[in-house]
Amino acid sequence: MRRTLTRLGLAAALATALLAVAAVLTWPRTPTTPVPASQDTTRPPAGLLADRIARSQQQLRDVPGDWPGWAALGAAYLEQARITADPGLYPRAEQAARQSLTLRRDGNSDALVVLGALANARHDFAGARTRARSALAINDHHAEAYGVLADALTQLGDPAGATAAVQKMLDLRPGLAAYARASYDLELRGELAEASEMMRRALAGAVDPHDVAFCRVQLGDLAFGRGDPDAAASEYAAALAADPASIGARHGTAKIRAGRGDMPGALAAYADLTARLPGPANLLEYAETLRAAGRSTEADRQLELAAASERLFTANGGTDRLATAALAVAQGRPADAVTAARTEWGLRRHADVADTLAWALHAAGRDDEALPYAERAVAGGAHPAAYAYHLGMIQLGLGRQAEARTELERALNTNPYFSPVDGPLARRALAGLR
Repeated sequence: MRRTLTRLGLAAALATALLAVAAVLTWPRTPTTPVPASQDTTRPPAGLLADRIARSQQQLRDVPGDWPGWAALGAAYLEQARITADPGLYPRAEQAARQSLTLRRDGNSDALVVLGALANARHDFAGARTRARSALAINDHHAEAYGVLADALTQLGDPAGATAAVQKMLDLRPGLAAYARASYDLELRGELAEASEMMRRALAGAVDPHDVAFCRVQLGDLAFGRGDPDAAASEYAAALAADPASIGARHGTAKIRAGRGDMPGALAAYADLTARLPGPANLLEYAETLRAAGRSTEADRQLELAAASERLFTANGGTDRLATAALAVAQGRPADAVTAARTEWGLRRHADVADTLAWALHAAGRDDEALPYAERAVAGGAHPAAYAYHLGMIQLGLGRQAEARTELERALNTNPYFSPVDGPLARRALAGLR
């Protein structure tokens, strides 16, 4: 289930990646003193973005009727929220985009795209789809709108529609944001070599250090997912070289250490990571690693912090039932996990949701109900180690030993480092079957 939360993080990142490019292109310009190159490259991306936001705010105070400027400001707040993982910036992004619509209701596709990206970031994927289609009704050559639509359709379980939207993006504006989405689309179909190649195209077009780090992290995640921790570690190191503040690179490093059984190193890495970004996914992984190290009391504390982080996200207009389900499973509340995951499945038919619901049902002792969802999770072509492990354990619970052995072997062959807890459990289960 932790993979599910991580990929949702990628979905939220993609929701604003293209908008970040658009915001730079359409930013209200004011004469400023050039920043020396050496100084510019050492500043954190969040600091540079804050400077741009401050200049934009001043421009809008001088020209309050600048409706494209208000839309660009909304996009910038979304990008800042992505970099800092602060959902408290979502209301500011919404306010700026709505101000743009107030000033220019007709023909304002830019503001609609910002609101669509915001809806994706809040996991309101149906709302994002509506906003994107409204923007495309105004301008059917709006690359950013196709990006928002692709993200929404991906999460809503419409792979064909998502692929078509990504292709339109590639046709209209081939570049980092389009290539990154194409890479994710290929990954969801299980075409990992092609996904890596597409992400390398995105990397080739990256100029900003934060974008370079983003691409490196995705390449590292793809390498880790196929069981190559050395290649993954190399990508994460390159990401940190480009952006020393990269959260994704620190997260990847922690995963590798935990998967390899380096508990002291993993715990130190997760402590640093969660101090920088106390999001539910990171806190859940930290709790899992603490529990694997026999430190259950500290693990429970991290789960409490994860619950608080989830409440903060909800308070700022977001909904993340998959995090709710994962937290409920970790806290021994399988019935609550099933309720949250089933509600989400009623809204969108993504493979991650199917996998989450299957695992929640398994935790509740309902393997007969869980099996169809676990099989649905891998039906699209993607078959990561975590999915295979969940499917194998569900089949084992049903007494289907041959099928369970196949899936558990697949999990460990795909990525033997996929989890410091589930990996050893898979090995023990497989040993019993052999």
